Amino acid sequence: MSQETQKTLELEAALGFNGHVVSGLKVHPDQKHLVYPLGWTVIIKRITDGKQDFLHGHNNNVSCLSVSRSGQYIASGQVNFMGFKADIILWDFEQRSVYAQLCLHKAKVEALSFSPNNKYLVSLGGEDDGSVVVWNIETKQAVCGSPASAQSAGHCYTVKFSNQSDNIFVSAGSGTLRVWELDVPNRKIRPLECQTGKLKRIVKCVEITEDDGFVLCGTTSGDVLRVNMKTGLLSDCGPVKTKHSLGVTSLRLLSSGLLLVGSGSGSFSLCSSANFKTLKRVELEKGVTSIALGGHQFFVGTEAAQIYRFSYDDFKAELVSTSHSSAVKDVAIAHGVSELFATCSLEDVRLWHINKPKELLRITVPNMTCNAIDFMKDGHSIISAWNDGKIRVFAPSSGRLRTTLHNAHKLGVTAIAGAGDCRRIVSGGGGGQVRVWELQPNSHRLVASMKEHKDSVTCIRIKSDDRECVSASSDGACIIWDLHRFVSLQTVMANTFFQAVCYHPDEYQILTSGTDRKVTYWNVYDGSPIRELEGSQSGTVNAVHITQDGRHFVTGGDDKLVKVWDYMEGVVTHTGVAHGGSITSVKVCNGGRLVVSTSADGAVLCWKFPHAAVSS
Repeated sequence: MSQETQKTLELEAALGFNGHVVSGLKVHPDQKHLVYPLGWTVIIKRITDGKQDFLHGHNNNVSCLSVSRSGQYIASGQVNFMGFKADIILWDFEQRSVYAQLCLHKAKVEALSFSPNNKYLVSLGGEDDGSVVVWNIETKQAVCGSPASAQSAGHCYTVKFSNQSDNIFVSAGSGTLRVWELDVPNRKIRPLECQTGKLKRIVKCVEITEDDGFVLCGTTSGDVLRVNMKTGLLSDCGPVKTKHSLGVTSLRLLSSGLLLVGSGSGSFSLCSSANFKTLKRVELEKGVTSIALGGHQFFVGTEAAQIYRFSYDDFKAELVSTSHSSAVKDVAIAHGVSELFATCSLEDVRLWHINKPKELLRITVPNMTCNAIDFMKDGHSIISAWNDGKIRVFAPSSGRLRTTLHNAHKLGVTAIAGAGDCRRIVSGGGGGQVRVWELQPNSHRLVASMKEHKDSVTCIRIKSDDRECVSASSDGACIIWDLHRFVSLQTVMANTFFQAVCYHPDEYQILTSGTDRKVTYWNVYDGSPIRELEGSQSGTVNAVHITQDGRHFVTGGDDKLVKVWDYMEGVVTHTGVAHGGSITSVKVCNGGRLVVSTSADGAVLCWKFPHAAVSS
């Protein structure tokens, strides 16, 4: 199917927040919406009921975000590969559409800021670009540009317009702090170098007082500098004794004159802006990257992909949104209950509700990575495979650990599947063994160990009658096993590292995908290939899953695209673009209504499945 006839997959919900984007979390001036980036997408989320809108247009990860003071526009910048231009997209907030696409910077857009009256947008390029550009919003053209810092100074990290004038903005970075004046008739910007005397600092965030008298700079040394904007001279700095641990990463000045300070260690403080002394402090999970003010409340975003809400009265953190901050390894759908699904990643397993995507339960195992998960058919257990060689069985209602199978595999457990009788588990390990376990009321036993794979097992699927299972491995083989006699029935070989395998619902064919970018249909009985499809133009196909009626299947991989295929035609019908990292797993929900995909950047996305299920 040609690129033109492929349709776009509709995104229904996104579970995730890129907490590594500095000042990426914003409250829209209408105080009813949050705006934040996730992968290639900008998300607008209604605060009251969590309804999401998505702004699609970037072709790589969003690296910075700004909202105009009137709320009419949103600007977002992205990263790109070396040698390529990185786009800035101006969005019309009301229409949820692209207003303008601005392209000048190389490789990365570091920061963006709107002028107070929506006249101009200033953009800062990344380390490989190093320029600052002022854009006219009305004409959608660049007014002028200049290198952001002097050659003797380091890189620039942030830029911010003044509060009163459309012609003055500030840039700051490593050993550089400049107040720029825009000369529109001559199309020039002229910098005033600020003098910090003997203090040598790397500035990561700036805040300007309401009257444009002073600029406050948060530094990696953990203190705040106050610099006079008119003279460019250092006024004072603090706190003198107790600095903010791991540097000041976020600053916001309140109308009361107090200062909100977020640090790299996760401590979030309310400080006096006179002497920078800490008045109140709370500890959050990981470094604070965003502080967004919104009326009677404000929101804080952290590197752990958490969003907290604070009220001005009690300064207590309320967790309003949470998601994975590291690569999601696997997703499992609860059998028969299409409302629940589980995801796993570094240190935790999380249970989510599909209809109103929200975390119901989090099971944490410190310093361990969960490689794979599955629900038992009866829904009473979640079985999980961990890199410490253990299989852990949890109760999905409470998250209580029910059983641990110690030393299940020497080089970590890499794949897992639960049998239909809810008593047996089939697991695969880093050493290539496939093992069958039986769960007993208060114990467990190893039923059989089968070793034919020469490398780690990447995926296991069990037939509906529990008589056979198939295992895929990085050694280029998929083996179909007899689960009564525990011998191999059939082996299919290919010049690839197999990443995923699944049975067609009729169970006479299996589907495989791997590093050769192919999706292959195989005959179960004689192991012969039936059909080979080009699964991706670039990169491994990491995941494949087929619908219950067998008419469609979905794939995802390193090309970051979710693809829906017609099984008989062997063509892509719909493509989903939103992930910012390699897709690690993808599943069609039991009702055939949703596709859930997970990626290496911690995002969990729910897509509307475009084809109606056919009842058999």
